[in-house]
Amino acid sequence: MRKAKSFKISKEAVVEAWKHVKANQGAAGVDNESIADFEKDLKGNLYRIWNRMASGSYFPPPVRTVAIPKKTGGERMLGIPSVSDRVAQMVTKLYFEPMVEPHFHEDSYGYRPYKSAIQAVGVTRQRCWRYNWVLEFDIKGLFDNIDHELLMRAVRKHTDSKWILLYVERWLKAPFQKADGTLIERTKGTPQGGVISPVLSNLFLHYVFDVWMKRNYPERPFCRYADDGIVHCRTKPEALALRKALEVRFRECKLELHPEKTRIVYCKDSNRREEYPLISFDFLGFTFRPRKAKDRKGRYLVSFSPGVSNKAGKEMRQKSRRWELHLRSDKSLEDLSRIISPIIRGWINYYGSFYKSALYPTLQHLNNILVRWARRKFKRLKSHLTRAVYWLGRVAKRQPQLFPHWQFGIRPTAG
Repeated sequence: MRKAKSFKISKEAVVEAWKHVKANQGAAGVDNESIADFEKDLKGNLYRIWNRMASGSYFPPPVRTVAIPKKTGGERMLGIPSVSDRVAQMVTKLYFEPMVEPHFHEDSYGYRPYKSAIQAVGVTRQRCWRYNWVLEFDIKGLFDNIDHELLMRAVRKHTDSKWILLYVERWLKAPFQKADGTLIERTKGTPQGGVISPVLSNLFLHYVFDVWMKRNYPERPFCRYADDGIVHCRTKPEALALRKALEVRFRECKLELHPEKTRIVYCKDSNRREEYPLISFDFLGFTFRPRKAKDRKGRYLVSFSPGVSNKAGKEMRQKSRRWELHLRSDKSLEDLSRIISPIIRGWINYYGSFYKSALYPTLQHLNNILVRWARRKFKRLKSHLTRAVYWLGRVAKRQPQLFPHWQFGIRPTAG
């Protein structure tokens, strides 16, 4: 007679979790097992995960750490669980996320189904037109500093499932493993890179910030995307008082506001005449600042609006240079289109959503890269920059659908 399992976890959930993990790809963990390696014995590997999780004997391996550079300088430690552990975490996420998702605040946008960064930018844009002041805040090292006891209290508030509580606690305590094999014990935080971490961090900030704001400042609309947030205020004194209150609140919950990235900004436009040194802020790859615009009657005015940030533009240009298309003279334009068009389309779909003209210099840079490719490929164009530009311009006129930025209207021009 087969012994009954301790926990009711379906085999179907494990298979579904694998599909999500495979779709997300990702690097190998401490065991150096890749997605392809795992798939070689897929049936056996998935059965072992289910068997151990259902019997209560699943213990997560250490989390491989990789140092990645921060945009603002320094390094951030990214935790990479093994493929099998990502599947186990995904199983738990599939069960746990539906329990907490209905309780989350409507203005929490990060790492949530049916929520997106572009929605967060859109709602922030609308509110900047209605409220004169913004408190921009950033939480210092959120994933590294979440208090385990407070987090588990929040998890227990939404489930009494013994296996979910057991495995969440084990994942929180799983040690980091450095490149030299050294193990680092963890007493706080949840690995940035873990499958279950975004849900847990959202749950933590739901109580630390979202619920607290709704209870204490219901008249101040906010938008939060993971550890980045915007709160709208009517006056500068309101914003100053709120910043002090938030500093106290986060300290109580063993977190800290980032001193440089937490700022008060004046949303200056044609109708707002106060003088204040900070009149712009960055949020989710967009810079919100005063910009020239037209009203419905065609009159020019200054509107406080988002456009792609200089930092995001620089990152896109750097990435396009790393393609090294000028070295791909064996390829045709059609080949290049197949390679890079999905990436360009993604940039345009996101950064072209607001104030499209801010994206034009980056898209023109793509044309410059294609011109450089053409001069390398065709001997007759090698020493004639203007001729190469005209040649590419004629191609763009005949085949405007070839590249997304050509469809967008940014085509090669000679000056």
